[in-house]
Amino acid sequence: MIRIALVLLLALGTTSAYATSAGTGVAFVHGTGHQTDAYNDYWQPTMVNTVRQGLVNQNNYTVINCDFEQYMWDSRAAGCLATQLTAFITSKNITDLVVITHSNGGNVMRWIMSNPTWDSRYPAIISKIRWVNALAPSSAGTPLADAVISGNVFESALGWLLGYKSDAVRMQQVSWMSYYNQNYLLGTSGRPGMSKGFWSVVGTDVETAVWDGDSYCGGYSLNVGLEITQAWLASCSDGFLECSSQRAAGNVWFNDTTRMAGGEPLSHNQSRRACFGLQNILRDDL
Repeated sequence: MIRIALVLLLALGTTSAYATSAGTGVAFVHGTGHQTDAYNDYWQPTMVNTVRQGLVNQNNYTVINCDFEQYMWDSRAAGCLATQLTAFITSKNITDLVVITHSNGGNVMRWIMSNPTWDSRYPAIISKIRWVNALAPSSAGTPLADAVISGNVFESALGWLLGYKSDAVRMQQVSWMSYYNQNYLLGTSGRPGMSKGFWSVVGTDVETAVWDGDSYCGGYSLNVGLEITQAWLASCSDGFLECSSQRAAGNVWFNDTTRMAGGEPLSHNQSRRACFGLQNILRDDL
C-alpha cells in the first residue's frame, strides 16, 4: 500500500508520470560473482528483454558487468558500478532511473546510496534514481556465508552459488553485515532511511519435484541445490537467504507467493530469471 500511494502521489506531482518519460531507463545489477556477460549468463535474455518492453525507448537499458567478488566499496565493485551507471546515464540522457538488483547487488547499490561523499559520481547517480527494485537482497547476510568461511562442508557445496571464500562472501557473513548496517549502510532498523526507495521482493521457499514443470524454471539442478541448503536456514528462505535478511533494508514490495503465477515461490536462482511472471511485474513497474 505504501508503494501504491507513492506512485499515485508522484503521478499527481510536477515530476509526473514516469512511465511516459523518454528519459526513463533501467539498469540490471547482478549479484555476487565476476560477471563479463550478465545479460546471457546471469539474467538471461527473456528476463531483460521482457522488462525493457515497459520503456518508451526500449534501448534505454544497461546490464552491468562488474567484479562483485570484492567488498561492496571496492573500486572493482561499487567503483565499477558507478562507472557503468554514469556512462549509461550520460550517453542515454537518463533522467529517471529504475535499478533492478539481485542478491548482493542490493548491497553494492546501498553502499552508493548510503555514502554519497565516498565518490564524486555518487550524488549524480542518486539524483537520477527513481527507486531500486531489490530481488532477494542479502541485506542482513546469510548463515551460508558463515559456513563457507568457516571451511566446513558448505565450502565445496556452495562454490557454484557463492564463489568460495571471496571478499564478497566474507562480507555477507551475518555478523559482518550487521556491523556494516549499523555503521555504513542506510535503510535498516534503527538507521536513517535512504533518500530513494529500496523495495524488496522476498523469496520465501524452494520447491522441486521431477514431475513439476515449475521446478525447472531457472534450472532444475540449481533449484535442487537450493532446496538442500534450505535445510540449514530458517523455514522462510529461498535456499540462500532467510526472509529476514531479504526484508532487512528498505521496504518489502511483495512476497513471492502473493504475486507469482499459481502462487509459486521463487528460489534464489529463480528470482533473477523470467519465472512465474516476475518479468512482467518488473516490466509493468516501469
